[in-house]
Amino acid sequence: MHEQEVRSPVRRPRMTPDRASELLDVTLDVLREVGYGALSMDLIAARGHCSKATIYRQWGSKAQMVAAAVAALRPGGSVGGDTGSLRGDLLLLFEQLGSRADKDTTIIAALHHALLTDAKLAAAFRVSMLEPARKELAGIVERATLRQELPGRPGAVQFLPHLVWSALVARPFFEGVTADAEFLEQFVDDVILPALLHS
Repeated sequence: MHEQEVRSPVRRPRMTPDRASELLDVTLDVLREVGYGALSMDLIAARGHCSKATIYRQWGSKAQMVAAAVAALRPGGSVGGDTGSLRGDLLLLFEQLGSRADKDTTIIAALHHALLTDAKLAAAFRVSMLEPARKELAGIVERATLRQELPGRPGAVQFLPHLVWSALVARPFFEGVTADAEFLEQFVDDVILPALLHS
């Protein structure tokens, strides 16, 4: 009896970080062009010169891939930092977010309807983008409390993510321009700081 030949399973090479980043960039480009509804894995695969199966192995679904692509817009590590004051921390955070406001606003506009109607996308977006931002903002308030700039955790802190979001996203719709450094500094001084200090 001949020994049965045992074949090892074919091992597909893992996607490199650079290749994954490249495909996420492609995803954002397509998203800006066609919106979330018309975006498809076939379109991303064609534009990214890879198979649809490769994309599904890496991200699992369209919603997960888009959420990963949006999350990749965030700078490495945490945004913001400890400047030694509440105002300084807020200004640093807005400076970093404002530097990407033009691109980020375009992406949010492309996703807006889908975030309201696609539960999977909304859930993935909250995990990859909103929850990290919420933790970073909570850290700013916690440091200010430890420095005794705030007497305690202000009631307005629960609305801080909403305020930051509105500052960055709403201005283009109201005024037709993105949130620049001057606008964001005024927003910090006239809206956020009063809300935190007097609540």
